[in-house]
Amino acid sequence: MTSPNPAAPRRLAFISSNPAWGGSEELWSAAAAELAAAGHHVTIIKGDLSGTSPRLKRLRDLGCTMIDLKRLPLMPRRTYEFLANFAWPTAFAIQALRLRFALKKAKAELVIVSQGGNIDGLFHLKRVRKRGFAYGIICQKAAEMYWPTDRYLGDMQDAYRDARFVWFVSEHNRRLTEEQLGRSLPQAAVVRNPFLVPWEERSDWPEGEGLRLACVGRLFPREKGQDIILRVLARKKWRARPVSVTFFGSGDHRAGLEETARYLGVENAHFGGHSDDVAGIWNDHHGLLLPSHCEGLPLVLVETMLQGRVPIVTRVAGNPEVVEDGVTGFLAAAPTDDAVDEALERAWAARERWPEIGRAAARSIRATVPRDPAAALAEMIVGAAEGRTLAPESFLEPVLRDGPSTRDPIKVLL
Repeated sequence: MTSPNPAAPRRLAFISSNPAWGGSEELWSAAAAELAAAGHHVTIIKGDLSGTSPRLKRLRDLGCTMIDLKRLPLMPRRTYEFLANFAWPTAFAIQALRLRFALKKAKAELVIVSQGGNIDGLFHLKRVRKRGFAYGIICQKAAEMYWPTDRYLGDMQDAYRDARFVWFVSEHNRRLTEEQLGRSLPQAAVVRNPFLVPWEERSDWPEGEGLRLACVGRLFPREKGQDIILRVLARKKWRARPVSVTFFGSGDHRAGLEETARYLGVENAHFGGHSDDVAGIWNDHHGLLLPSHCEGLPLVLVETMLQGRVPIVTRVAGNPEVVEDGVTGFLAAAPTDDAVDEALERAWAARERWPEIGRAAARSIRATVPRDPAAALAEMIVGAAEGRTLAPESFLEPVLRDGPSTRDPIKVLL
């Protein structure tokens, strides 16, 4: 993968609508770092840039201009937090003022607005559009449970219509967003998130009896469905089988989930906390169990398959676009107790074939995601700034793109 052309530096600005730092921040921040390292002028605009994420540190070290929307010069952070909790119109006005200042300072040729979903960046998009900046949109998730209200529908239609590009992480998300808007998006494409495991295939398989599954992700049952896992494990047959699930992740619902596990008498569920060593998780676990209610395309699903482990996931969002049921993993028909139980039962019955399924998953996912998604996105952003278009599929490894596959690759267009 070649780096974006440093001989023609561009002025670029990234706006993240996510108030915290999570998986949805990985793509834009990694692409911004690629661009800054290549000599482009990059401005980062986001609420709460005081975090200790390695991504933020790298952006600072590369000389990116960092503008925190939740801070005004000389205003203590605690003062802003008080206003956000008890005088939100004032906090809203501060963010609007800071955004106006940030855009004026950035003088960007192209603004990239990254959303945790497909609705939450409207505040930023309206102001970018009003000030006449060329802009593009990255959507990390779209869900049937989050539907735009009539109050904001017109503004969303305008914002998406005028975007130079709209990039989604799954075909489902693109299609659902078009349905929610009631408009087609001819400038849309499917791009891929970066992953936190090596690209090279691994040949090992966890030793020991039974099946050890990992549920990796934010502890947020409303979206990730960890409560479903606990209710399934509480069923008599799973109590009697050597199957365990370890929850890796943090969030505001850990104590509640632990209490639920105790209440249900589930002894084969464990809480491992957050882990920065994602590849290390798969040293000891055979597969992923993730009964999500909504997704974009989970980073952990891609990482599981890259590591040659077996995914058991729900048939939502981008999951069925990369998992072929019974071949490269197992799909639960819906995020319900019975559907997850049924998929887990089929997976249990096929447990002797799990190493084979894991190898098939590893081959398949490498034909779907590029080796370096962040560098690919960075080149696409430079192309958009220069008025060119690059198809995301052009960044797949040629030997994989042209070689045999167990399923057709996702159709991606720009």
